[in-house]
This record gives sequence, structure tokens and C-alpha cells, in this order.
Amino acid sequence: MHDKMKLDEYENKIENEIQHFIPISKKEKDKIKSIIDKENEKKSISLRLRKYDIEKLKERARQEGIPYQTLLSSLIHKFITDQLIDKKSILKGIQLLKEGNIG
Repeated sequence: MHDKMKLDEYENKIENEIQHFIPISKKEKDKIKSIIDKENEKKSISLRLRKYDIEKLKERARQEGIPYQTLLSSLIHKFITDQLIDKKSILKGIQLLKEGNIG
């Protein structure tokens, strides 16, 4: 281990128990890789969007430095995995908390 690298509790546990880990066979490794690849498999779809929305999406993607299709895919993924946060809702909630209207 590098002296400059600070490990968290989980990483320390792995390092301390490394001698107990058993390498897996190539067949098992390929099976795991196949499962991961299947989970990450992409499928093309057709989607009709308003011209204004597409232009704004492309503009935002340029600001982020990524292709607009990548941005759209990321937004959809974040939405379905409950990782998409609405900034306005958060700010409104904070304001209501400050005003004592919640809780």
C-alpha cells in the first residue's frame, strides 16, 4: 500500500483480508462479464420531440461538452433511477423550511 493513499473502512477490510480471496476461473469471469455487458446493452429508439426542446437539449449538451444523445440518455437514466433532482423544488423546500412552514 502507498503511504500517501488513505483507504476507507471498506478498502482497509479488503486489504486486510486479501489473502483469503480466491481467484475465479476464466469461465466464471466470462460469465460475470456477460451479465454486466447485457445490463449495459443499448437499444436504439425513435423519439419525437418538439424542435425547441431538441435545440435547447443540444445547447445544454454543448455547454456540458458532451453529445446531446449522451445527455438525453443520462437524463432518462437519472430519472428512472430516482437520481434526477429538481433544483427549483429543492430551493422551494429550503425556503419553506426557513419560513417554518414545514415540520
